Amino acid sequence: MTLDFIKMHGLGNDFAVFDMRGKDPSVLDAEKIRMLSDRKTGIGCDQFIVLEDAEKADVFMRIFNTDGSQAEACGNAARCVGALLCEETGKDAAVIDTVAGLRRAEKHGDQDGLYTVDMGRPRWGWQDIPLAEEQDTDSLALPLPGVDKALAVNLGNPHVVFFVENAEKVPLAEWGPAVENHALFPARTNVEFVEVKSRDRLRMRVWERGAGITRACGSGACAALVCAVRAGKTGRSAEVVLDGGSLFVAWDEETDSLLMSGPVAEVFRGRLSV
Repeated sequence: MTLDFIKMHGLGNDFAVFDMRGKDPSVLDAEKIRMLSDRKTGIGCDQFIVLEDAEKADVFMRIFNTDGSQAEACGNAARCVGALLCEETGKDAAVIDTVAGLRRAEKHGDQDGLYTVDMGRPRWGWQDIPLAEEQDTDSLALPLPGVDKALAVNLGNPHVVFFVENAEKVPLAEWGPAVENHALFPARTNVEFVEVKSRDRLRMRVWERGAGITRACGSGACAALVCAVRAGKTGRSAEVVLDGGSLFVAWDEETDSLLMSGPVAEVFRGRLSV
């Protein structure tokens, strides 16, 4: 079988997107996903995206990490897929179903390549993260030297946020996997290290669950903002500066939803046999 794919990215957070609408998505099993996600022997990507038919949305977006595990949510991928659907339909918005629920992606005014996605509401309960045992999600004690207690939040997928004095000095490759695989997180977790630059600007570096260090993470940027608000460090909107560039996140006080905006780009299209 031959399959077409599109390579896309949002601020360097890159995806291999396979449109499997009307096809059998099971041909892309975990072994094939791991192989195709490899940067030396496959297409190479941070997350592997499979589009399927949907009843209550324009498409169902299934998200896989490079290790073959399935993720519940991915903000940058939702913006990329939203851009594809808007191009396909000629509309300015698209509704995307995910394991974490519906996501609405919208073309951002007249700015070419800029899209906004509604990331839904944050959840703070320890069972929602999930944690292995009941704890205050605003004050998690984890064994990292010289780092204050962390905050945990679920944004369709689990996140733990550490506020640090200098994000550039964090040994991300060491601390990231140690926290991701800590016994406190039975489903593992995404890990963000955040430096507060001002009341409306954050610097964030991220270790993504199942993918490792990435240049950007949309749900992570949302986690950074809501945790900064909870900690009294910022207002309800901010620029989040990642290794790949800036995302803009606003936490709507009336709806409790998070709106995340940033650029998307198509890299190339290809065809392969599976």
